[in-house]
Amino acid sequence: MAIVRVAEDVEAGVVGAGGGGAGCKVTEPLLRRCGKEEEAEPNIRDEAEASECGSQGRLQADDGGSLRMVLVSTAVAVCGSFEFGTCVGYSAPTQSGIIHEVGLSISEFAIFGSILTIGAMIGAVTSGRLADFLGRKMTMRISATICMFGWLSIHLAKSAIMLYFGRILLGFSTGVLSYVVPVFIAEIAPKNLRGGLATSNQLLICCGSSATYIIGALVAWRNLVLVGLVPCVLLLGGLFFIPESPRWLANVGREKEFHASLQKLRGEDTDISEEAIEIKEYIESLRSFPKARLEDLLLSKNIIAVIVGVGLMVFQQLGGINGVGFYASYIFSSAGFSGKLGTILIGIIQIPITLFGAILMDRSGRRFLLMVSASGTFLGCFLTGISFFLKAQGLFPEWVPTLALSGILVYIGAYSIGMGPVPWVVMSEIFSINMKAIGGSLVTLVSWLGSFAISYSFSFLMDWSSAGTFFMFSAASLVTILFVAKLVPETKGRTLEQIQDSLNSRR
Repeated sequence: MAIVRVAEDVEAGVVGAGGGGAGCKVTEPLLRRCGKEEEAEPNIRDEAEASECGSQGRLQADDGGSLRMVLVSTAVAVCGSFEFGTCVGYSAPTQSGIIHEVGLSISEFAIFGSILTIGAMIGAVTSGRLADFLGRKMTMRISATICMFGWLSIHLAKSAIMLYFGRILLGFSTGVLSYVVPVFIAEIAPKNLRGGLATSNQLLICCGSSATYIIGALVAWRNLVLVGLVPCVLLLGGLFFIPESPRWLANVGREKEFHASLQKLRGEDTDISEEAIEIKEYIESLRSFPKARLEDLLLSKNIIAVIVGVGLMVFQQLGGINGVGFYASYIFSSAGFSGKLGTILIGIIQIPITLFGAILMDRSGRRFLLMVSASGTFLGCFLTGISFFLKAQGLFPEWVPTLALSGILVYIGAYSIGMGPVPWVVMSEIFSINMKAIGGSLVTLVSWLGSFAISYSFSFLMDWSSAGTFFMFSAASLVTILFVAKLVPETKGRTLEQIQDSLNSRR
């Protein structure tokens, strides 16, 4: 039973003595601590006493600093998420400046906007293996360094080639960070807070894109590079002060560092002996598994997780987020609204709505947020499509800018609360431990492949039919609701082992 329980808790990176997570199970060392004052006989205590004792033990662990270090570690890791957001959002407010100063055509700028996803696909393919071979921290460190070279290339660019080169470097880094950051957070977070802390990944992505939208409307495109360099510096510096994932250290046999990292996360005064034993027992059990191969994803025990993970990413992209995100200024201008003001408004609403979604993540559940979010993205795209239809028909011209603005803001708000963060949280939860690296890389690759397809084709779709483009995005959102209702499991409040059992029962 010890191995089964640690399969649930260590993978989730739970906080608390003995790996007991948020449950009321009381470990042997904890019973001894709680019984010390009373010198109680070693009989089985009643349920109320055990619950009270467990609560006291957890408070002791928290007072020892465990939650503080988890929060600090999460804060450092999500600097990578902020960096991700600045890379994705950079093209939206800089389109006119780059076109005029460097002399790019519309099609060349479409390449500049979408080529980020080419680099991201390369990063996605290598992300799982890099994180497993080099460790979570070193992978983030390398990504931040490459990102800095990418930003400098864009800042110094005099031609399209330099812009493309820098954008590819940024893409590679974001492809890696989009995988390693949520995985690292999931491994160190208490399971009762796992969803909320994992959602901080999307929150900081939104903060990064919002910062580029708002600041990019006020400064020149070369100076906007500084917004991307700052989180790289913070991430590189912060990684020196946080521990590596204890599970990864145990997996590669770095015994001394494993104990030091676990102690730092759990608190200096917390007894980690039992949890350390359980982690090592579990790692040993993993060694009996065959090495994961790409074709193993097609096995019946893994196929449901693949369908859910890949499906969510496909529908996330088919909803049009990267078309809207990369070309927000162009959309507003096409509808007769100020491009700069529109991007600023997007930046303002993203952050509080994503924060609200993070609060709801472990309260209302993943499925509920996904369906509410998809309903909102349908409404937003439909309103935007109506605005462009009215413009094409010459009907109610005074309504067109208002409908377009309302539709895009509804769309961005709905996306930020669910379809943005939840697929990444679900991705970090649904794959078994031995399949997580290869499964996570596949899902991340599919996400960036879809991002490239939408971001590159968006300007051509808009030339074909602006209204038709957004009506297609709204139709994809309707199909998303059906997909979530039929196939996506609820993972709220479940251990990762229970999630696996739920998926296997559907075979």
